[in-house]
Amino acid sequence: MSEANAVLVGKKPVMNYVLACITFFHGGAKEVNIKARGKAISRAIDVAEVVRRKFLPGVKIRAIAIGTDQVQPQDEETQLSNVSTIEITLQR
Repeated sequence: MSEANAVLVGKKPVMNYVLACITFFHGGAKEVNIKARGKAISRAIDVAEVVRRKFLPGVKIRAIAIGTDQVQPQDEETQLSNVSTIEITLQR
């Protein structure tokens, strides 16, 4: 799958990301990858559910991948922090 079909979920409202997914599907994409880290994981799940239940009932969840990234804290400490990640692949 192309990284061009990735929706990176952050702090914006859920409908912004839903619109991005729908735009990819209407543009001809067969798959859209929803990615999120940390506190945005629950928002990413909401995006996937709204897309497939409300707007595009023909879309199915193909895969869900979870993991952990190590990131450098903003205050430049030497210890790395672990941040949970999720990738949800929607397929038409």
